[in-house]
Amino acid sequence: MEYQYPIDYDWSTKETIDVIHFFELVEKAYEKGIDRGELMAAYRRFKEIVPGIAEEKRICKEFEEVSGYSSYRTMKKAKEADSAERILMK
Repeated sequence: MEYQYPIDYDWSTKETIDVIHFFELVEKAYEKGIDRGELMAAYRRFKEIVPGIAEEKRICKEFEEVSGYSSYRTMKKAKEADSAERILMK
């Protein structure tokens, strides 16, 4: 990783760690594949921290610009997948 994750300085340390964890799982979905349940749990926590759609889009766009990984496409695939399925992005 040679980039910085998008963070909001109003978040607590725990919230920042949880958001970064979500983005790390998105990266893992592209690089190795990830268990759908683990990804969905991290996304639910992410949505507790970033409940607004506009803010989510902004943060995820910033992440995609620096990393090349799309949180939106990853979550779309995860939501459409079977519950036991492994998510692997291409």
